[in-house]
Formats: sequence, C-alpha cells, structure tokens
Amino acid sequence: MKHEDFLEAYLQDRCKIVEEALERYLPGKDNEPRELHAAMHYSVFAGGKRIRPILCLASAEACGGDLAPVMPVACALELIHTYSLIHDDPPSMDNDDFRRGKPTSHKVFGEATAILAGDALLTEAFALLSRA
Repeated sequence: MKHEDFLEAYLQDRCKIVEEALERYLPGKDNEPRELHAAMHYSVFAGGKRIRPILCLASAEACGGDLAPVMPVACALELIHTYSLIHDDPPSMDNDDFRRGKPTSHKVFGEATAILAGDALLTEAFALLSRA
C-alpha cells in the first residue's frame, strides 16, 4: 500500500471514529432547548476534516496508547475549534455567511442562538476534559 493510500485510509477511519464519539458526547439535537442543541449539532456536523482530534488520537497511538481514554480529549479539541468558528462568523466579527459550503450558524439560527451554541460547545468541551 502506498503511503498516500495508507494516510487517506487512516484519516477516513479516524474521522469516522471521531464523528461517532461526537454523536455520543453531545446532547441530542432534539433535547430541550431544541434550538440550542440543533445549532450545536448543525455547526459540529457541518463537515470538516477533524484534523485536531485525529492528531490527538495519532499522538496517543504513536506512544502505544489506547484510543478510548484520549477520545474525550480529542472530541474536546473539535468542540473548542467549532466554538471558535461560530464566534468568528457573526457580523460583529468577520460577518461570514458561509462555512464549509453551508450557511453559517448565525445565518440559520440567528446571532444570539449561534453565540449561545458556541458557548455551550465550549462548556461541553470543558466537561469532557474534566472526565478525561
């Protein structure tokens, strides 16, 4: 197998693992308050390469570690990254209308809900880290 093929397969596999973990760790999008949780899910699952959590997992693997104990840390990195993107997009900052080819959270849910969704993602990230 070529190095490029191995890398592509590795990234796809780890991305899938991270996506599944994020689904487990985040409150369901139908939980109350529904609009807040829907905005959180919309932003987290809007696409992306998941490079930050994959690098976290790769670091653990390189040291001979198991993925399970570092998964909360890896997912926390992704939630913090998504929080920063949400807070960067509203009119008071960069005024971006699209991210990853989709309307930004503040365009879909309104600026207030988007900001609260970002705050909630940061809080969820700290909760994950506290249990890691």
